[in-house]
Amino acid sequence: MHFVFSEDQLLFQKAVRDFLEGECPPERVRALWEGDTARSPELWQKLAELGIPGLLVPEARGGMGMNEIDAVLIHEEIGRAGLAEPLISTGAVAAPLLVELGEPARADGWLERIAAGDAIAAVGHAASPLVADAHVAQLLLLAHGDEVHAVEPGDAVLVAQPANDPAQQLFRVTWKPREATRLAAAAHGRALLAAALDRGALAAAAQLLGVADRLLAMASTYACQRQQFGKPIGSFQAVKHMLANVKVALEYARPVVHRAAHSVARGARGRAAHVSMGKLAAAEAAAQAARTALQVHGAIGYTWEQDLHVWMRRAWSLGIAWGTNDFHRERVAAAVLDPAARLGPGTTFAGD
Repeated sequence: MHFVFSEDQLLFQKAVRDFLEGECPPERVRALWEGDTARSPELWQKLAELGIPGLLVPEARGGMGMNEIDAVLIHEEIGRAGLAEPLISTGAVAAPLLVELGEPARADGWLERIAAGDAIAAVGHAASPLVADAHVAQLLLLAHGDEVHAVEPGDAVLVAQPANDPAQQLFRVTWKPREATRLAAAAHGRALLAAALDRGALAAAAQLLGVADRLLAMASTYACQRQQFGKPIGSFQAVKHMLANVKVALEYARPVVHRAAHSVARGARGRAAHVSMGKLAAAEAAAQAARTALQVHGAIGYTWEQDLHVWMRRAWSLGIAWGTNDFHRERVAAAVLDPAARLGPGTTFAGD
Protein backbone atom coordinates (compact mmCIF):
# COMPACT_ATOMS: atom_id res chain seq x y z
CA MET A 1 0.00 0.00 0.00
CA HIS A 2 1.31 3.45 -0.95
CA PHE A 3 0.05 5.64 1.84
CA VAL A 4 0.90 9.33 2.13
CA PHE A 5 -0.97 12.26 3.58
CA SER A 6 -2.05 15.11 1.35
CA GLU A 7 -0.67 18.62 1.62
CA ASP A 8 -4.01 19.82 3.01
CA GLN A 9 -4.00 17.15 5.71
CA LEU A 10 -0.46 18.07 6.77
CA LEU A 11 -1.27 21.79 6.77
CA PHE A 12 -4.29 21.17 8.99
CA GLN A 13 -2.13 19.12 11.34
CA LYS A 14 0.37 21.98 11.58
CA ALA A 15 -2.42 24.48 12.22
CA VAL A 16 -3.72 22.35 15.09
CA ARG A 17 -0.21 21.95 16.51
CA ASP A 18 0.36 25.71 16.43
CA PHE A 19 -3.02 26.32 18.06
CA LEU A 20 -2.39 23.82 20.86
CA GLU A 21 1.11 25.15 21.52
CA GLY A 22 -0.42 28.57 22.11
CA GLU A 23 -3.57 27.54 23.96
CA CYS A 24 -2.43 24.49 25.91
CA PRO A 25 0.99 24.99 27.46
CA PRO A 26 1.81 22.62 30.35
CA GLU A 27 0.83 25.31 32.85
CA ARG A 28 -2.72 25.38 31.51
CA VAL A 29 -2.98 21.60 31.43
CA ARG A 30 -1.92 21.53 35.08
CA ALA A 31 -4.30 24.36 35.99
CA LEU A 32 -7.25 22.38 34.63
CA TRP A 33 -6.50 19.61 37.15
CA GLU A 34 -7.38 21.99 39.94
CA GLY A 35 -10.87 22.80 38.62
CA ASP A 36 -14.06 21.05 39.70
CA THR A 37 -14.47 19.32 36.33
CA ALA A 38 -10.85 19.36 35.02
CA ARG A 39 -12.39 20.72 31.82
CA SER A 40 -12.57 24.15 30.20
CA PRO A 41 -15.75 25.25 28.38
CA GLU A 42 -13.79 28.14 26.91
CA LEU A 43 -11.14 25.84 25.47
CA TRP A 44 -13.80 23.44 24.18
CA GLN A 45 -15.46 26.27 22.29
CA LYS A 46 -12.14 27.24 20.71
CA LEU A 47 -11.58 23.64 19.68
CA ALA A 48 -15.03 23.65 18.08
CA GLU A 49 -14.23 26.84 16.19
CA LEU A 50 -11.21 25.02 14.78
CA GLY A 51 -13.53 22.15 13.79
CA ILE A 52 -11.98 19.41 15.90
CA PRO A 53 -15.08 17.95 17.68
CA GLY A 54 -16.91 18.02 14.34
CA LEU A 55 -14.18 16.43 12.22
CA LEU A 56 -16.30 13.35 11.49
CA VAL A 57 -19.64 15.17 11.37
CA PRO A 58 -20.96 15.57 7.79
CA GLU A 59 -20.77 19.04 6.31
CA ALA A 60 -24.56 19.04 5.90
CA ARG A 61 -24.83 18.75 9.68
CA GLY A 62 -22.37 21.56 10.39
CA GLY A 63 -19.17 19.51 10.61
CA MET A 64 -15.94 19.17 8.65
CA GLY A 65 -17.01 16.07 6.72
CA MET A 66 -13.63 14.37 7.17
CA ASN A 67 -12.75 10.77 7.97
CA GLU A 68 -10.42 8.86 10.26
CA ILE A 69 -7.45 9.31 7.91
CA ASP A 70 -7.72 13.06 8.41
CA ALA A 71 -8.45 12.72 12.11
CA VAL A 72 -5.53 10.45 13.00
CA LEU A 73 -3.06 13.31 12.52
CA ILE A 74 -5.17 15.64 14.66
CA HIS A 75 -5.40 13.16 17.53
CA GLU A 76 -1.63 12.77 17.39
CA GLU A 77 -1.32 16.52 18.01
CA ILE A 78 -3.83 16.31 20.88
CA GLY A 79 -1.62 13.68 22.51
CA ARG A 80 1.50 15.73 21.92
CA ALA A 81 -0.12 18.66 23.73
CA GLY A 82 -1.22 16.48 26.66
CA LEU A 83 -4.79 17.66 26.12
CA ALA A 84 -7.40 15.50 27.87
CA GLU A 85 -10.63 17.16 26.71
CA PRO A 86 -13.28 14.55 25.68
CA LEU A 87 -12.45 14.60 21.97
CA ILE A 88 -12.21 10.82 21.68
CA SER A 89 -15.65 10.12 23.14
CA THR A 90 -17.40 13.06 21.49
CA GLY A 91 -15.67 13.53 18.15
CA ALA A 92 -14.09 10.17 17.34
CA VAL A 93 -16.79 7.82 18.69
CA ALA A 94 -20.15 9.48 19.36
CA ALA A 95 -20.36 11.62 16.23
CA PRO A 96 -19.87 8.80 13.67
CA LEU A 97 -22.08 6.51 15.75
CA LEU A 98 -24.91 9.03 15.46
CA VAL A 99 -24.23 9.38 11.73
CA GLU A 100 -24.43 5.60 11.25
CA LEU A 101 -27.82 5.32 12.92
CA GLY A 102 -29.06 5.81 9.38
CA GLU A 103 -32.01 7.95 10.44
CA PRO A 104 -31.24 11.68 10.82
CA ALA A 105 -34.23 12.15 13.11
CA ARG A 106 -32.77 9.68 15.61
CA ALA A 107 -29.70 11.89 16.05
CA ASP A 108 -32.11 14.58 17.33
CA GLY A 109 -29.86 17.54 16.56
CA TRP A 110 -26.89 16.15 18.47
CA LEU A 111 -24.58 16.21 15.45
CA GLU A 112 -25.12 19.92 14.93
CA ARG A 113 -24.59 20.58 18.62
CA ILE A 114 -21.37 18.55 18.69
CA ALA A 115 -19.99 20.36 15.67
CA ALA A 116 -20.85 23.74 17.18
CA GLY A 117 -19.21 22.89 20.49
CA ASP A 118 -22.54 23.00 22.32
CA ALA A 119 -22.57 19.35 23.39
CA ILE A 120 -20.22 16.76 24.84
CA ALA A 121 -20.99 13.06 24.58
CA ALA A 122 -19.69 10.32 26.86
CA VAL A 123 -19.63 6.71 25.69
CA GLY A 124 -19.79 3.48 27.64
CA HIS A 125 -18.59 0.21 26.08
CA ALA A 126 -17.91 -3.29 27.40
CA ALA A 127 -14.23 -2.92 26.46
CA SER A 128 -14.03 0.39 28.32
CA PRO A 129 -16.68 0.07 31.06
CA LEU A 130 -15.76 3.17 33.06
CA VAL A 131 -17.27 6.17 31.31
CA ALA A 132 -14.88 9.08 30.87
CA ASP A 133 -16.20 12.63 31.26
CA ALA A 134 -19.75 11.61 32.10
CA HIS A 135 -19.84 14.52 34.55
CA VAL A 136 -19.63 17.15 31.78
CA ALA A 137 -21.64 15.30 29.10
CA GLN A 138 -25.03 16.35 27.81
CA LEU A 139 -25.47 12.95 26.14
CA LEU A 140 -24.58 9.46 27.39
CA LEU A 141 -24.31 6.74 24.73
CA LEU A 142 -24.34 3.46 26.64
CA ALA A 143 -24.24 -0.20 25.72
CA HIS A 144 -26.66 -2.80 27.06
CA GLY A 145 -25.85 -6.16 25.52
CA ASP A 146 -26.12 -5.59 21.78
CA GLU A 147 -28.19 -2.46 22.26
CA VAL A 148 -27.12 1.18 22.07
CA HIS A 149 -28.99 3.64 24.27
CA ALA A 150 -29.01 7.44 24.43
CA VAL A 151 -29.42 8.46 28.06
CA GLU A 152 -29.78 11.89 29.58
CA PRO A 153 -27.34 12.50 32.45
CA GLY A 154 -30.25 13.25 34.78
CA ASP A 155 -31.54 9.69 34.26
CA ALA A 156 -28.28 8.08 35.39
CA VAL A 157 -26.33 7.83 38.62
CA LEU A 158 -22.64 8.71 38.29
CA VAL A 159 -20.11 7.35 40.77
CA ALA A 160 -16.60 8.78 40.44
CA GLN A 161 -13.78 6.25 40.20
CA PRO A 162 -10.09 6.72 41.11
CA ALA A 163 -7.64 7.42 38.29
CA ASN A 164 -3.86 7.80 38.24
CA ASP A 165 -4.16 10.65 35.75
CA PRO A 166 -5.47 13.92 37.25
CA ALA A 167 -6.69 14.87 33.78
CA GLN A 168 -8.82 11.72 33.56
CA GLN A 169 -12.31 11.77 35.05
CA LEU A 170 -13.86 8.29 35.18
CA PHE A 171 -17.33 7.24 36.32
CA ARG A 172 -19.32 4.10 36.86
CA VAL A 173 -22.76 4.79 35.42
CA THR A 174 -25.92 3.16 36.74
CA TRP A 175 -29.01 3.50 34.57
CA LYS A 176 -32.14 1.68 33.48
CA PRO A 177 -32.55 0.72 29.80
CA ARG A 178 -35.90 1.73 28.35
CA GLU A 179 -37.54 1.45 24.97
CA ALA A 180 -37.49 5.24 24.69
CA THR A 181 -33.71 5.36 25.08
CA ARG A 182 -32.84 2.54 22.68
CA LEU A 183 -31.25 3.71 19.43
CA ALA A 184 -30.27 0.36 17.93
CA ALA A 185 -30.33 -3.34 18.74
CA ALA A 186 -29.47 -6.78 17.37
CA ALA A 187 -27.18 -6.77 14.31
CA HIS A 188 -27.33 -2.99 13.91
CA GLY A 189 -26.47 -2.46 17.55
CA ARG A 190 -23.56 -4.90 17.38
CA ALA A 191 -22.20 -3.18 14.29
CA LEU A 192 -22.40 0.24 15.94
CA LEU A 193 -20.68 -0.99 19.10
CA ALA A 194 -17.94 -2.74 17.11
CA ALA A 195 -17.29 0.43 15.14
CA ALA A 196 -17.32 2.51 18.34
CA LEU A 197 -14.67 0.27 19.87
CA ASP A 198 -12.44 0.46 16.81
CA ARG A 199 -12.78 4.23 16.53
CA GLY A 200 -12.12 4.78 20.22
CA ALA A 201 -9.06 2.52 20.19
CA LEU A 202 -7.78 4.16 17.01
CA ALA A 203 -8.07 7.68 18.43
CA ALA A 204 -6.39 6.58 21.66
CA ALA A 205 -3.58 4.99 19.64
CA ALA A 206 -3.07 8.18 17.64
CA GLN A 207 -2.91 10.25 20.82
CA LEU A 208 -0.39 7.78 22.24
CA LEU A 209 1.86 8.49 19.26
CA GLY A 210 1.83 12.17 20.16
CA VAL A 211 2.45 11.40 23.84
CA ALA A 212 5.44 9.20 22.98
CA ASP A 213 6.81 11.86 20.64
CA ARG A 214 6.56 14.52 23.36
CA LEU A 215 8.20 12.27 25.97
CA LEU A 216 11.04 11.49 23.60
CA ALA A 217 11.56 15.18 22.85
CA MET A 218 11.61 16.03 26.57
CA ALA A 219 14.09 13.25 27.34
CA SER A 220 16.35 14.20 24.42
CA THR A 221 16.36 17.88 25.43
CA TYR A 222 17.18 17.06 29.03
CA ALA A 223 19.94 14.64 27.94
CA CYS A 224 21.59 17.50 26.04
CA GLN A 225 21.35 19.87 29.02
CA ARG A 226 22.19 17.64 31.99
CA GLN A 227 25.90 17.17 32.46
CA GLN A 228 27.81 14.44 34.25
CA PHE A 229 31.59 14.12 34.40
CA GLY A 230 31.81 17.35 32.43
CA LYS A 231 29.78 16.04 29.48
CA PRO A 232 26.09 16.05 28.50
CA ILE A 233 24.59 12.71 29.49
CA GLY A 234 23.22 12.47 25.97
CA SER A 235 26.77 11.85 24.76
CA PHE A 236 26.95 8.59 26.71
CA GLN A 237 26.34 5.51 24.59
CA ALA A 238 23.90 3.91 27.03
CA VAL A 239 21.65 6.98 27.00
CA LYS A 240 21.89 7.24 23.21
CA HIS A 241 20.79 3.63 22.86
CA MET A 242 17.79 4.08 25.17
CA LEU A 243 16.59 7.13 23.26
CA ALA A 244 17.24 5.47 19.90
CA ASN A 245 15.18 2.43 20.96
CA VAL A 246 12.25 4.70 21.80
CA LYS A 247 12.55 6.42 18.44
CA VAL A 248 12.55 3.06 16.65
CA ALA A 249 9.48 1.88 18.59
CA LEU A 250 7.65 5.12 17.81
CA GLU A 251 8.45 5.12 14.11
CA TYR A 252 7.44 1.47 13.80
CA ALA A 253 4.16 2.17 15.59
CA ARG A 254 3.22 5.21 13.50
CA PRO A 255 2.56 3.42 10.16
CA VAL A 256 0.65 0.67 11.96
CA VAL A 257 -1.69 3.29 13.43
CA HIS A 258 -2.01 5.02 10.06
CA ARG A 259 -2.87 1.67 8.47
CA ALA A 260 -5.58 1.20 11.08
CA ALA A 261 -6.98 4.66 10.30
CA HIS A 262 -7.21 3.70 6.62
CA SER A 263 -8.98 0.44 7.51
CA VAL A 264 -11.54 2.21 9.70
CA ALA A 265 -12.16 4.99 7.19
CA ARG A 266 -12.60 2.54 4.32
CA GLY A 267 -14.42 -0.20 6.23
CA ALA A 268 -11.70 -2.62 5.22
CA ARG A 269 -11.65 -6.30 5.97
CA GLY A 270 -9.51 -6.97 8.99
CA ARG A 271 -10.37 -3.59 10.48
CA ALA A 272 -10.56 -4.91 14.05
CA ALA A 273 -7.17 -6.63 13.84
CA HIS A 274 -5.54 -3.59 12.27
CA VAL A 275 -6.88 -1.35 15.03
CA SER A 276 -5.70 -3.71 17.76
CA MET A 277 -2.22 -3.92 16.22
CA GLY A 278 -2.07 -0.13 16.07
CA LYS A 279 -3.26 0.30 19.65
CA LEU A 280 -0.75 -2.26 20.91
CA ALA A 281 2.18 -0.74 19.01
CA ALA A 282 1.35 2.80 20.11
CA ALA A 283 0.70 1.84 23.75
CA GLU A 284 3.96 -0.07 23.98
CA ALA A 285 5.92 2.75 22.34
CA ALA A 286 4.42 5.28 24.75
CA ALA A 287 5.09 3.07 27.76
CA GLN A 288 8.69 2.62 26.65
CA ALA A 289 9.01 6.37 26.10
CA ALA A 290 7.69 7.03 29.62
CA ARG A 291 10.13 4.58 31.23
CA THR A 292 13.08 5.92 29.27
CA ALA A 293 12.22 9.57 29.87
CA LEU A 294 12.03 8.90 33.60
CA GLN A 295 15.38 7.11 33.56
CA VAL A 296 17.03 9.95 31.65
CA HIS A 297 15.64 12.58 34.01
CA GLY A 298 16.64 10.62 37.07
CA ALA A 299 15.31 11.67 40.49
CA ILE A 300 14.05 15.03 39.23
CA GLY A 301 11.61 13.15 37.00
CA TYR A 302 9.67 12.05 40.10
CA THR A 303 8.97 15.59 41.27
CA TRP A 304 5.58 17.25 40.94
CA GLU A 305 7.15 20.39 39.52
CA GLN A 306 8.63 18.49 36.58
CA ASP A 307 6.25 18.43 33.57
CA LEU A 308 7.35 14.93 32.63
CA HIS A 309 4.60 13.25 34.63
CA VAL A 310 1.88 15.09 32.67
CA TRP A 311 2.67 12.96 29.63
CA MET A 312 3.63 9.85 31.57
CA ARG A 313 0.16 9.81 33.10
CA ARG A 314 -1.41 10.31 29.67
CA ALA A 315 0.59 7.33 28.41
CA TRP A 316 -0.74 5.17 31.22
CA SER A 317 -4.38 6.26 31.03
CA LEU A 318 -4.59 6.14 27.23
CA GLY A 319 -2.85 2.77 27.26
CA ILE A 320 -5.80 1.14 29.03
CA ALA A 321 -8.54 3.21 27.39
CA TRP A 322 -10.70 1.44 24.80
CA GLY A 323 -9.21 -1.95 25.53
CA THR A 324 -6.18 -3.00 27.54
CA ASN A 325 -3.09 -4.47 25.92
CA ASP A 326 -4.27 -7.97 26.88
CA PHE A 327 -7.63 -7.34 25.21
CA HIS A 328 -6.01 -6.21 21.96
CA ARG A 329 -3.46 -9.03 22.01
CA GLU A 330 -6.34 -11.48 22.19
CA ARG A 331 -8.00 -9.81 19.20
CA VAL A 332 -4.78 -10.02 17.18
CA ALA A 333 -4.24 -13.64 18.20
CA ALA A 334 -7.80 -14.50 17.21
CA ALA A 335 -7.25 -12.86 13.82
CA VAL A 336 -4.11 -14.91 13.25
CA LEU A 337 -5.54 -18.22 14.42
CA ASP A 338 -9.07 -17.80 13.05
CA PRO A 339 -9.47 -15.77 9.83
CA ALA A 340 -13.18 -15.31 10.51
CA ALA A 341 -12.34 -13.52 13.76
CA ARG A 342 -10.40 -10.83 11.92
CA LEU A 343 -13.61 -9.07 11.15
CA GLY A 344 -14.69 -8.57 14.75
CA PRO A 345 -18.29 -8.80 15.95
CA GLY A 346 -20.76 -6.79 13.94
CA THR A 347 -18.17 -5.56 11.42
CA THR A 348 -19.58 -4.35 8.14
CA PHE A 349 -17.81 -3.14 5.04
CA ALA A 350 -18.33 -0.53 2.38
CA GLY A 351 -20.18 -2.11 -0.49
CA ASP A 352 -21.48 -5.09 1.51
